[in-house]
Amino acid sequence: MSDQDRAVSPLGDVAELIDGGDMDCGSGLLLLITRAMRRMEAGQRLGVRSSEPSVVTDLPVWADLVGHEVETEVAETSDGPWWFAVRKAGRPTEETTVFSLGDRTPLGQRLWVYTNFDCNLACEYCCAESSPKAAARRVTPALGQAVFDEFAALGGREVFLTGGEPFMHPELGDLVDAAAGLHRTVLTNAMIFSRGRRRETLEKIDRSVVLQISLDSATAELHDRQRGAGSWERALAGIELAKSLDFPVRVAATMYDEDPAGVSELHRRLDGIGIPRDDQLIRPVAQEGFADTGVHISIDTVEPEPTITADGAWWHPVAVTNPNMRIADSPQPVSEVFGVVRDILAVQDAAERSGREVFRCA
Repeated sequence: MSDQDRAVSPLGDVAELIDGGDMDCGSGLLLLITRAMRRMEAGQRLGVRSSEPSVVTDLPVWADLVGHEVETEVAETSDGPWWFAVRKAGRPTEETTVFSLGDRTPLGQRLWVYTNFDCNLACEYCCAESSPKAAARRVTPALGQAVFDEFAALGGREVFLTGGEPFMHPELGDLVDAAAGLHRTVLTNAMIFSRGRRRETLEKIDRSVVLQISLDSATAELHDRQRGAGSWERALAGIELAKSLDFPVRVAATMYDEDPAGVSELHRRLDGIGIPRDDQLIRPVAQEGFADTGVHISIDTVEPEPTITADGAWWHPVAVTNPNMRIADSPQPVSEVFGVVRDILAVQDAAERSGREVFRCA
């Protein structure tokens, strides 16, 4: 919010003033509000400006669900934008320590970390907009150690190290070591760790670390069209190398259209090279980053998978280029990252129980 907006605010005294622009409650506004509310004391007022008409209905519903009060609503014109003053509840909102993420992992037990954003490939659907030209934005071993220590102290169990291409990080080995004691998975395209310094890094990694390797199809045509000429053969070679070094290997395919024939062919290919079915993952393209089409991502369409980068924290690893999915402007404290997510989940749960909707998506 600019100083000029503060000067023209019709809300009077507020502890903080945020501008939601045209975001609705499902596309990021509640993340902004929740972050701000956690910084405020009970009884203080939060100012919110919005040009999205649905917020006029949804914001009071949200406030009622969590016990806050919308004290003031002012419209600049009949078509908006609208200003709201929300007083934070004077009593603690209900705390729930464990939320189930579907049938997978309880919130607080899993953390994603983008080790870096530069990559040897520039895949046409990359949600992180990684490429050889991307800024590295590396997580340092010192930051990684601090994050992993706090995460473990909070009861965390599992960490996924992704990118970019993690093996382009010159200190990847130190980052993996920093997460010792947690169940560790490194996501890689398996194309650059066969020789030189990166091969040395690979061979020094503990064999309890899972390597999740990308392979998008049973044949080279589709994979190479999406990832670059020759990448399919090199990925297969990387899978064989990882297996020969006794790493647990999981293979993940990213597909625009989950055609049953293509999926079946890929499963048969992976069966043939000894990858167990439980370690064969098929995932859709998300409409994020470089992808113009795919699954729509918002806080009400994907369950949270809290994700750390060198410069922030995000709702889900596929949404790290989407400012509406940002949880925090720094990777620590991890407790605050999970706290924001818990607050959002509590609202979703309360809305579901009451039959009310506060997470609309255009």
